[in-house]
Amino acid sequence: MKSPLWLLAALAGAALPVTAAVNVTQHHNNASRDGLFIDPAFTPTAAASIARDPNFDGAIVGNVYAQPLYVEGGPDNRAKVIVVTQSNNVYALDAITGAIIWQRNVGTPITSGLPCGNINPIGITSTPVIDLASRALFLDAEVSGSGHRVFSLNVDTGAINPGWPVTMNAAVSGFDSSVQSQRSALGLVNGVLYVPYGGRFGDCGSYRGRLVGIPLDAAQPIASYATGSARAGIWAVGGVASDGTNLYVATGNGSGAVWAGNEAVIRLQPGPVFSNNSADFWAPTNWLALDSADADLGGSAPVLFDVPGATPSALILQTGKDRNAYLINRTNMGGVVAPVAQAVISTGTVINAPAVYRTATSTYFAVRPTSGTLSAFRVNAGSPPTITNAWSVSSAGRTSPFVTMTSANTNPIVWAFGTGTSARLFGYNGDTGAVVFNGGGATDTFSGTRNFNTGIAARGRIYLAGDNKVTAFKVPFNPPAPTSAVSRKTHGSAGNFDVNLPLAGTPGIECRSGGPTNDFTIVATFANNVSVTGDLQAEATTGAAQIGTGGTSNGGAVTVKGNTVTIPLTNVTNAQTINVRLNGVTDGVGYGDIVIPMSRLLGDVTNNRDVNASDIGATKAGAGQLVTTENFRADVAANGQINATDVSIVKSTTGTNLP
Repeated sequence: MKSPLWLLAALAGAALPVTAAVNVTQHHNNASRDGLFIDPAFTPTAAASIARDPNFDGAIVGNVYAQPLYVEGGPDNRAKVIVVTQSNNVYALDAITGAIIWQRNVGTPITSGLPCGNINPIGITSTPVIDLASRALFLDAEVSGSGHRVFSLNVDTGAINPGWPVTMNAAVSGFDSSVQSQRSALGLVNGVLYVPYGGRFGDCGSYRGRLVGIPLDAAQPIASYATGSARAGIWAVGGVASDGTNLYVATGNGSGAVWAGNEAVIRLQPGPVFSNNSADFWAPTNWLALDSADADLGGSAPVLFDVPGATPSALILQTGKDRNAYLINRTNMGGVVAPVAQAVISTGTVINAPAVYRTATSTYFAVRPTSGTLSAFRVNAGSPPTITNAWSVSSAGRTSPFVTMTSANTNPIVWAFGTGTSARLFGYNGDTGAVVFNGGGATDTFSGTRNFNTGIAARGRIYLAGDNKVTAFKVPFNPPAPTSAVSRKTHGSAGNFDVNLPLAGTPGIECRSGGPTNDFTIVATFANNVSVTGDLQAEATTGAAQIGTGGTSNGGAVTVKGNTVTIPLTNVTNAQTINVRLNGVTDGVGYGDIVIPMSRLLGDVTNNRDVNASDIGATKAGAGQLVTTENFRADVAANGQINATDVSIVKSTTGTNLP
């Protein structure tokens, strides 16, 4: 028996350990298309102080209609923001710095020759999808001379995967790229990629609502569903929703006086296959009037959710251009019939993606209609459930809202951002509509957004993709603190011994020889895996020293292995204190620079900041002994033996001290 969506959401909403991967692989984060992001960093206090990150580069080329994606892991262990543009450019940006990790152009976009439409150039319009198992990114691009081509790219390198792209005109019988648009987000369910298609602005030609299923196993055939009615496009930005097995799409206005797939929410079995049974579709009883008025039911994609205690409890939310919200019984959709519940929710059309969330007290959906409001409605558990207004605020622009919570049902914040002169980010309490973040200051603006955009949240950051630029906002947080920092040397066959380097208070003193080029190694260990993201990963900010070995600088490079960072130092002058800074350290939650102080005083065996007779005595007392954690400082030459060589070194430095 499948678990209900509310249980799956609750399990997904549990606070994740810092080491757990965070990935945004599809539109509105989840297959249900609810737009919910669980992130412990977004407490109300932290969210109130969110600010645009001025150090995030984010420069790209092309107009953006699609939502960005976010993926962690991979061979380089760098979190990436994936962005696509109408110029057919695909980018992977470093999630911390915004620098380009890789970019790929998948072909010349179309700039002329289409019978209608209002996007120029037109390339990649919809939100792609990522398969984490194969680390593959899937997208549809309109390419000059070829029409719609579906690509698979390696998400870590940008390379086109073998066997791709798939050209729709050749792969799907009756498919005509000139009249089919691809605005709806892609879906990926149980090894099959689903790509929805509608028509272009102007409704030219004999297009149909289509859902094409492309198995990731190339040995399996490509399948396609098309509406019986001409037109009836699947064009809503949210695209394909899924309950883990079946697919759900919404269609727009069609033709003819007999219902044939138009103005409907349709459930398809894997393939995709449509049963044509009334249990697997729903259309309002006035569907023909909606057709005549061009008031597409499918202005938004379906959103799947559960309301515990309601009858029925398994529901579908559908909103669209007719200004209504409908609740549909997901168990038995009913055919052409009255919905479970219905309410007028705005004075303007809804042509973006609603968000659905449940707090400790209620289940809500948030919508952003063209009437210039952001509104939340409560779905009341009952038999049947009902819809009532919860709160509404003035909100210029029509971008899709999304929601953050710190854990299941806790601290809901509804986020939205404007377009044009209202291009600011706003956050509202999900229960009350009270302002949490009111757009920020003079530096918190951005540009190039449009009505089909939406944002994502990951690791205490919000990413917004607009024309030629990705903007990042971040809540205040500190860098991850090392659990230890040491100066490490290998004492021959005796092994490694460490001098502790406290981050605060009196710096640790390194008393051992650095050899002819004064080389040392600092090892910092953290509780969780980390990345060091600065272009210059490490630098000596005070004192005479360089990052490198053998007397040669390496340009600030360090070695990162899991939770350990190794910093090579060279040309470290004696009798001084240096500060070594790691730039841009992150464990996925914390982020910032870390300074590790280290004093160097050759021969200070007794660790008292002065080389004198006591150090000579301590070294002589250890002569001939095995090197251990108790006496390793006396092995000043760091060769695994305490002997006359060490005594000689200490004598040669007697009288030196730390300032």
